[in-house]
Amino acid sequence: MAGPAHKTLPEKKYFRIGEVCDITGLKPHVLRYWETEFRQIKPHKTKSNQRLYRKKDVETLLAVKHLLYDLKYTIAGARSRLDEKKGPADKNLKPRQLAIEFDPAERAELIARLAKELKEIRDLLDTETDPI
Repeated sequence: MAGPAHKTLPEKKYFRIGEVCDITGLKPHVLRYWETEFRQIKPHKTKSNQRLYRKKDVETLLAVKHLLYDLKYTIAGARSRLDEKKGPADKNLKPRQLAIEFDPAERAELIARLAKELKEIRDLLDTETDPI
C-alpha cells in the first residue's frame, strides 16, 4: 500500500500557510482545524499572528492527511495512531512510510472489510431492476 505522493519539501526552516496549502493540497481552514485536533502540529506564530510551520509540522500534516483521506481513519483514530508512533516526525518517518509500518493483521482486516463491502455493492447492483 503506497503512501501519499507529495513534493519534496524544500530545505527551509519555516513555511507560510500558503506554501503548506500548496504542498499538502489542503485549504487553510483545514490546517487551522487540524492544529486544534493534533497536538503534534504546532506552528510558530509571529507577532502579527501569522503561522509559520516547521518542516516537522508539514510532515505531520502529510501523515494526518494520509491517515484520514487515504486510510479512512477517523480524527480520533488518526490521533491515536500518531500517539502510538509518537508522531511521524519524532521518529523521522516520512508519511509514505506510515503504510509500511501498519500491522499486517490490521491491513488484512481492512482488505477483508473492503472486499466484503465491494461484494455487497456488486450484489445490490446485480439484483436491482431496471427503473425504466
